[in-house]
Amino acid sequence: MAARKRSEEPSINVDEVLTDEELRAAAADEDVSQERKEKPADAPRTVVVAEDEAVNRMDLVAMLEDNGYEVVGQAANGEEAVELTRKYRPDVVCMDVKMPRMDGIAAAGIICDENIAPVVMLTAFSQTDLVKKATGAGAMAYVTKPYEESKLLPTLEVAMGRFAEINDLLDNVERSEQKLRETADQLKETEEKLKKAEDSLEERKLVDRAKGLLMDKADFSEQGAFRWIQKTSMDQRIPKKRLALAIIAKYGDPKPSNSDER
Repeated sequence: MAARKRSEEPSINVDEVLTDEELRAAAADEDVSQERKEKPADAPRTVVVAEDEAVNRMDLVAMLEDNGYEVVGQAANGEEAVELTRKYRPDVVCMDVKMPRMDGIAAAGIICDENIAPVVMLTAFSQTDLVKKATGAGAMAYVTKPYEESKLLPTLEVAMGRFAEINDLLDNVERSEQKLRETADQLKETEEKLKKAEDSLEERKLVDRAKGLLMDKADFSEQGAFRWIQKTSMDQRIPKKRLALAIIAKYGDPKPSNSDER
């Protein structure tokens, strides 16, 4: 019998609920969260470099590797940058503003929306308007060309620090919201228990009064009156409270009228 019941339950096709892309994103989010927790403190910082000019990209990669960073991906356009960032989940992304196929601002917006890694924009002095757009898209910081260790490395550390702080804050907010939901659920459960207790107490008082009236008006014993109320409630499917009220209405003392009070 149990096996038949399980076979009759409707099966849920996950593909109909979430798209393949959403499933991959959800799995990736869970993986990166676990990776951040398990990553050793002394592990090298990982970087994805996105720069369409090959010479500049090679110089930047060499500079990073000379300073202990591990360059896990190199992109020549924004689309590649997004794909590599999703694949390697680096500690930081160095992203040129102007690139073919998808510019750095659009790519940074996608990476930041998915909260994969902090993005440091690489820009020229004449691109201040693009810098504003990049920060609006979620980039943590920017460095102007030509790249210098004294500017680039501290900026990367600041961006990673800000990213960690923001995620800690988001985690704290999420935990606080979860606690609030749990507290609200507990409060609701307590209120429901209190309401049931109040209803039960009111019912008991009414049944006791009805039992007393049956004893007084219909010569029932105390045990007989209680059994009659219980049996009648069950046989006629009438709630005890409603039955008690009917008995009180029939046998109880009528309320005095205004003329009686005078």
